[in-house]
Amino acid sequence: METVHELEPNSSAQTGTDEMIGVQSAGYLLELSLDWIVLRASENIQRLLGESHVTVIDEPLGRFVQSQALHDLRNLFSRLSGTTGIARAYGVRLTDDPDLFDIAFQLSDGRVLLEATPSSGSYGEAFGSVGGLIAGLANSHGQSLLDSAARRMRALTGYDRVTLICGDHRAESSRGTFAGAADVSQDLPAMIADTDAAAVSIFPRRYEDTSASDALMCSSTPNVLHSLRSAGVRACLRVPFNVDELQGEFRCDSRTARQPSFEMHAAAELFAQLFAMRLEIDRLKNG
Repeated sequence: METVHELEPNSSAQTGTDEMIGVQSAGYLLELSLDWIVLRASENIQRLLGESHVTVIDEPLGRFVQSQALHDLRNLFSRLSGTTGIARAYGVRLTDDPDLFDIAFQLSDGRVLLEATPSSGSYGEAFGSVGGLIAGLANSHGQSLLDSAARRMRALTGYDRVTLICGDHRAESSRGTFAGAADVSQDLPAMIADTDAAAVSIFPRRYEDTSASDALMCSSTPNVLHSLRSAGVRACLRVPFNVDELQGEFRCDSRTARQPSFEMHAAAELFAQLFAMRLEIDRLKNG
């Protein structure tokens, strides 16, 4: 199992109404207690653990996953405790099934949110390119720095359009045109894999008692998804950054559905944070 990347807090969006909170069908979600008892589970969890979402509730996660995987994940969790970051592990074999999964988890309201997606199998490729992309920003300043960062984030992620917002400044890099401009005011989760896909409910369906709105792959409302589709967006990646007084966001849009990748998201977060530090240096030097 490969691990571990801890970055800034996830600022995944609320879905707008409690009744709509769920998880996207491209992923799986477990809400665990701090001693790893399953409190809630997405209703597709049988494809991940081989057990019904009803069966796993109030049971220790160790009943359903291999002992080595559980040991590794709990060790990773022990290093995360007390922080507000997101931990990730790649190529994890959870059960006797040979399929591998990428895992992301975080602490939220005294619970462990554990998400899983089928493993991308591209460990290290995205991270390996971040250093060179950041180094290429060294001679850029002002608006040119923003424009270059948007282009490089698009090169890193492979999305069709990247919009960068920082305060009153905006930059965009796009391959071709979209039906509508990027609306970065929309309240979105970190990743949307497919705006055409139906959300999966979380069981038990107690909407007043859940941390699912903090999940990387939390579902969005039908109105938000319709707005994205109308603008020609089928998938998107949202990457906020925050350094000192600087706050901003990269919004990456794709015309086609994209398999979610926790590694790509982590690499994009790293690029965004390093860019923000470069932007702060530029601001201090040039006012």
